[in-house]
Amino acid sequence: MKVKYALAAGLLLGAGLAHAQSNVQVYGIIDTGIAYYNNAANGGSFIGEPTLTGKVPSRFGFKGVEDLGGGLKAVFTLENGFQPGTGGLNYGGRLFGRQANVGLSGSWGTLLIGRQNNMTFYVTGNADVIGPSIFSLASIDPYIANARSDSAIGYMGKFSGVTLGATYSFGRDASAAGGPSATNCAGNVAGNYQACKQFTGLIGYDYENFGISASYDQMRGNTGAAAPLTSSNYTDSHSVVNAYYKWSTGRVGGGWIHRNVSADAASLRSDMYFIGFTYLPTITWAFDAQAIRYQLKSRANATMLIGRATYSLSKRTSVYGMAGWVANSQNGAVAIAAGGSVVTGGNQFGTMLGIQHTF
Repeated sequence: MKVKYALAAGLLLGAGLAHAQSNVQVYGIIDTGIAYYNNAANGGSFIGEPTLTGKVPSRFGFKGVEDLGGGLKAVFTLENGFQPGTGGLNYGGRLFGRQANVGLSGSWGTLLIGRQNNMTFYVTGNADVIGPSIFSLASIDPYIANARSDSAIGYMGKFSGVTLGATYSFGRDASAAGGPSATNCAGNVAGNYQACKQFTGLIGYDYENFGISASYDQMRGNTGAAAPLTSSNYTDSHSVVNAYYKWSTGRVGGGWIHRNVSADAASLRSDMYFIGFTYLPTITWAFDAQAIRYQLKSRANATMLIGRATYSLSKRTSVYGMAGWVANSQNGAVAIAAGGSVVTGGNQFGTMLGIQHTF
């Protein structure tokens, strides 16, 4: 009898395990080339392989899903960002600096815990035709292309064309490497619940060939964090509204990004307005162009123009060329290239030839 019961239990357990099917996907992008821009901060020109991004940042990752039954799934993502030229890690030197999260997904949406893209990252996905390229919105505000949160709980759901999303971070950025990817604000400070907290929210609507979306993002600082958020009373917020329209051979998108830094003497307010279009004349060619106007209230302004052409050699490999030009006001210092530099008040031209492979 004991053998019979053990056999029955084994069969039931085996049936349960067989029902919970899972798979893991390995994926990535290697994107690099040679870039040039003039009028750098030291008065010279730059030519070489960029370290931050090309058409898009290079990455590799692991993405998994397990079917738990009843429409419920377990999901995870581990995503790394790296420099093709050196093999070094981006995003503050973290092994999985782009994403490291796990959660549950169902008809009600997806709930994630861990380092993840927040709503500022997602909101411009359809309206920004250039994306996180070397010449882009990120040249002006690097956070736009690096909108991620550590120690965060995030939710996103889509219901009949309506998208709702939000994240809450207990400590938005634990790395001390510097830059928008690593600002040494770990949070979870005893006696100071506001330290390094961040929340973001998104609402959007998509219908057939058009859509509109908006988001709000507020982060707090703490003692020891990167300037200007050196106090938990200081905040940095982004408000975004954008829209797009697409058709069989193209897309047009535009929007407004407002930033408000409240940090005593380091406070600032700025606005970015952008509009761009994509034209797809054949299955192998794509042309993108974008205009950006930046206004740093009572201080400076800049105008940026970007053009890009991409030719697909196969489904996975493409080559591209892009060029950009920025005109700064007398006190302006917007560089054409993400991570680059420019003479204050100077105009700047940049170009890049690159190759991208996806797997």
